[in-house]
Amino acid sequence: MVTILILYRGKCALSKSAARYLIAMAVADLLIIFFDLIWRHIASVYRLEFSFLLYIPVCNIHAVVLYTVTDYSVWFTVGFTFDRYIAICVQKLKTKYCMEKTATVVLATIALLFSLKNTFWYFMFTSRYELASLSWLCYITTSVAQSEVWGAIEFVHYILTPCIPFVVILLFNALTVRYILVTNRARSRLRSHGCRECPSDPEMDSRRKSIIILYAISGNFILLWAVSMIHNIYWRMVYLGYETVYLPVHVREVGFMLQLLSCCTNTAIYAITQRKFREELKYLFSFSFITNKK
Repeated sequence: MVTILILYRGKCALSKSAARYLIAMAVADLLIIFFDLIWRHIASVYRLEFSFLLYIPVCNIHAVVLYTVTDYSVWFTVGFTFDRYIAICVQKLKTKYCMEKTATVVLATIALLFSLKNTFWYFMFTSRYELASLSWLCYITTSVAQSEVWGAIEFVHYILTPCIPFVVILLFNALTVRYILVTNRARSRLRSHGCRECPSDPEMDSRRKSIIILYAISGNFILLWAVSMIHNIYWRMVYLGYETVYLPVHVREVGFMLQLLSCCTNTAIYAITQRKFREELKYLFSFSFITNKK
């Protein structure tokens, strides 16, 4: 919530399109914390206290909402990565694409497409809760669990989130960093010939900061999602009778923990990499302290 407020104030020296993506990512992460960590996992840990959920027929609706906001978080990160690639590497499109209006259209399109895509969970799951720390939060019938058709649909889901985002993010990050390094070398050569004692180049400093925040956010996403992705694919393979290796139970728990952690780390990433964000964070806390003191 603090991250959303700071980014909404618009004083972090970010472009409007980048700020719009980061706000959308922060909102999606906040929704995941509510629907996954609070509503799902706490209920799974305190099963007796939340046993009433077994008799409320809404689990499949919960599943649709949960997987939808998870897709939002992942694909908003992809949108942010592509926006930064255009802003840094494709100067001809920068003025047309890297705009607040374009970012809004892209985010709305992603939201619409993945809202429609995740409706299949409503029909795959039953309306009763499992109330256990499993990759599936609802009871499912044996016919669905062992169905090759549903298995194929679920594999498509895992390919879309997060396999394709992994590849896309790595690709655009590599292209962005390559462009920045090549351009910086050229600017360094020009500056060395023209002025040996000139102050630091603000353009080069800005690009270095872009590399840091880009890799921090996307690298955090890839590292923290990898275990969960491997486990989910493995579990579906087991249900279809294709168990080739054995994954211990704790791999599932670690995957869940890291996936949820990925929704809580962006604020720390901004604070570490962005000076303006740190200043706004200090201002917000000092303002809250002064207000409470009065």
